[in-house]
Amino acid sequence: MASSQLELIQILRALDPEAPLPKRHLWLIELLDWVRGESEDPQAAVARVRSMLDAAEVRPEWLKLWHRWWTKFLSSTDATPLLADLGFAPRAAFVSELINRLRRKVLPATPETTDLGELFDLLLPSEFDARWLRALDADTLRRLRSLLFRADSEGQTTGADYAQRVLLDALTYSLGQINAIGLSPDIRTRMSPEAMQARAFHSLPTTFERVRMAVIEHGRESAPSLVAIAQLREQLDACRNAAFSVYAHLQEHGISVHIEFQLRQLRQRIIRVKALLLCLETDAPALATAQLLSHLVRVNRDSRSLRSLMRTSTELLAAKVTERNAETGEHYITRTAGDYVRMLRNAAGGGFVLAFTTWFKLLIVSLSLSAFWGGLMAGANYALSFVIIMLLHWTVATKQPAMTAPAMAAKLKNMDAPGAVDNFVSEVVYLLRSQFAAIMGNVGMVIPMAMLITLGMHHMGWDGVLDIKHSQQILTDHHMLGPTVLFAAATGLLLFASSVIAGWVENWFVFSRLDSVIAYHPRSTRALGAERAERWGRYWRTNISSYTANISLGLLLGLVPPILHFFGIGFEVRHVTLVSGQVAAAGVELGAGILHQSAFWWAVGGMVITGLMNLASSFYFAFRLAMTAHNITGLNRRRLYRALIQRMLREPLSFLLPVRVKHTVTPPEEIPVEQDRGERVSM
Repeated sequence: MASSQLELIQILRALDPEAPLPKRHLWLIELLDWVRGESEDPQAAVARVRSMLDAAEVRPEWLKLWHRWWTKFLSSTDATPLLADLGFAPRAAFVSELINRLRRKVLPATPETTDLGELFDLLLPSEFDARWLRALDADTLRRLRSLLFRADSEGQTTGADYAQRVLLDALTYSLGQINAIGLSPDIRTRMSPEAMQARAFHSLPTTFERVRMAVIEHGRESAPSLVAIAQLREQLDACRNAAFSVYAHLQEHGISVHIEFQLRQLRQRIIRVKALLLCLETDAPALATAQLLSHLVRVNRDSRSLRSLMRTSTELLAAKVTERNAETGEHYITRTAGDYVRMLRNAAGGGFVLAFTTWFKLLIVSLSLSAFWGGLMAGANYALSFVIIMLLHWTVATKQPAMTAPAMAAKLKNMDAPGAVDNFVSEVVYLLRSQFAAIMGNVGMVIPMAMLITLGMHHMGWDGVLDIKHSQQILTDHHMLGPTVLFAAATGLLLFASSVIAGWVENWFVFSRLDSVIAYHPRSTRALGAERAERWGRYWRTNISSYTANISLGLLLGLVPPILHFFGIGFEVRHVTLVSGQVAAAGVELGAGILHQSAFWWAVGGMVITGLMNLASSFYFAFRLAMTAHNITGLNRRRLYRALIQRMLREPLSFLLPVRVKHTVTPPEEIPVEQDRGERVSM
């Protein structure tokens, strides 16, 4: 403790109001470093603040130097960027913001600056600063304000007037940004008619001008000022409600990452303005200032974090993709016994087509084409088969999870609703037994069909496609203990990627209103006729996602392996239905004796592993993306997992067969509502 006091005295003695600007700033940085100390206890930092006040109180000459220093500090720095703009990205572009954050991490800031927003990162750089600022008690804050931040002996005001001016400047800037976003064409044209008629953003400058004049003429704590501030708060709420109406338009007509980014910025700026208004009207300005600084420390750290940028960008992308897939995925979930039987029948149809797909793939391999052209032909083979299955209203099992997980997560938009968790678990049950039915239908049909096609090939004397050596290689490649697990999981990732591509394309199609272009543009109506053009517009809006998902999946399965091989990364597609067809064809080629060889049964085990990993991998990635889109995190996720495990233990058979699912209602108070991150900060 003695060494700490000695260090404090040395720092106080080093105060020099006439020093150059960077040295004055370095002195303040050193003082705040001493306040932080080496302990991570906020109360220890508060005790150091008290020690500093005690030392300053018995040194009146030092206080005179301090007031001169503080006056010069206020006159030489601009606090408006700190209060109004800290934490807000200037553009919605991910790459530019990533480069900016990397630059801030690699290149340290300089204390030679008049921008308090830049200097802030050197003064209060750590999360611990936010904690000890919030820990400052009322008595310590009162002493700080009366001793250090008051009018000096020469009558120069260094506190109240400066704070009022800076707050009004910051409010002017922030409200200007809010107004610019709210009146921008992207936002204004997508508001509801009621929000447009209310003209909340148009009235915002006039409402703030009344606040500014009342504060200047009557003081911050006067009745006219408080009334004007209350009116401004109501106006801000009206602006936020008007902006919120844009989401209804986005949900119907497609999501834009840029517009979603603008709406989030608008929401956060409104929260910042309310925090500044609290500092303006409060009768405890020291406490409000300490809490605001604590909040800004956290905002500053978040604005530097690469992880935060990735999380926010993922949320924006997830919102853009999953909203469209949620509608498509509903068609893949079976809820009744009749739906279950239809799924088996549709999956059997898909298996019938994929048996021929398997043999076309074997034919392509036998042609010994170059890697790229072989991959392109294989991808076209897959894509054509998937499209045929779609047009016949049949099913490919492993495509389902990537499309249905967003549909399930959409059930969690209202987590506070009674029974929300149990309804979600029931959706998981419906999905998993749908997958079981789809796999059984696909595999149950592809195996006998592949065997029949192989026998037919032998009967017609076409033996060049599949021989003994190739058949043995197929069994070896699909060995249960080989790389099958990794390849099948990676294939599941491709299945998920196809759903992302489909969601993105459908959102782009709807957002660009291409269905309306097809239906009503003069060129299309002249070429197709008005009635047919309108019919085509409706058709493509309904089916663009399905076409994109099937074609992109086929091309991914065909082209990704040769592309990765070009970079020296060994990868082979492991799709459960195609694998089952290949193993069945190889078994027929090798004869009945293969049933007595372990290689065949290891390959059968590989088929099982492939199916499990395809489904688990594609479902996992799609589910995480959808959960991120709806901001379901932390405690809510754990409760979902716990409820799912309980359902497995209570009704395990319901996950496989169409037995009746028993619903239970979880009390709503057990399911906390996820709040907006920006509103968790109390000012």
